Amino acid sequence: MPLFLRRRLSLLHLSLKGAPSFLSPFIQDQEAMLSRTIAKASVRPSLLYSPCLAFVSARAKYLYSTQGKAGAEEDDVTMRVKVAPIKRTGESLDRQRARLVYQSRKRGILETDLLLSRFAAEYLKSMTPEELQEYDDLLNELDWDIYYWATKNYSITPLPAKWENSKVLQKLQEFSANKNKEILRMPDLSKY
Repeated sequence: MPLFLRRRLSLLHLSLKGAPSFLSPFIQDQEAMLSRTIAKASVRPSLLYSPCLAFVSARAKYLYSTQGKAGAEEDDVTMRVKVAPIKRTGESLDRQRARLVYQSRKRGILETDLLLSRFAAEYLKSMTPEELQEYDDLLNELDWDIYYWATKNYSITPLPAKWENSKVLQKLQEFSANKNKEILRMPDLSKY
């Protein structure tokens, strides 16, 4: 076992010394989970900062693998559990547009922020309710997936069947081609 992993396990034991006894099963589970993650030894050491991040570390192994494909031998809980997005009922079109503007601008990844915020400024006002719902569903996908689909980089993230005939995604792909070769910057809120 590499030295940094042995140090991480010893730090884990030191940090849990004064823990109450009712946490013992939880601590043992965390230690076992960390040990299994470390045993795989293909995760990056920078991800092993906390026993609670062992699931994240195993997820990172999946994310950093070739073309996003998990190995057949891998049994990772985080790959099987997907939290369903909140279903909003009774939302007015103006409120939905305002929420979609916010979600388009505040993604967390600069590339996706720029692309989606400019797309929303250009097309959001003229979208039909069906297109708004489709765009809302698209925004529930992962940031990097949206970016790779919009730039037609399917070798990294393959396009799922449910998005193959999407009119909104086709518009986004045309928009992301940047045929005018403009320098992209976040549009002002007055553009929406």
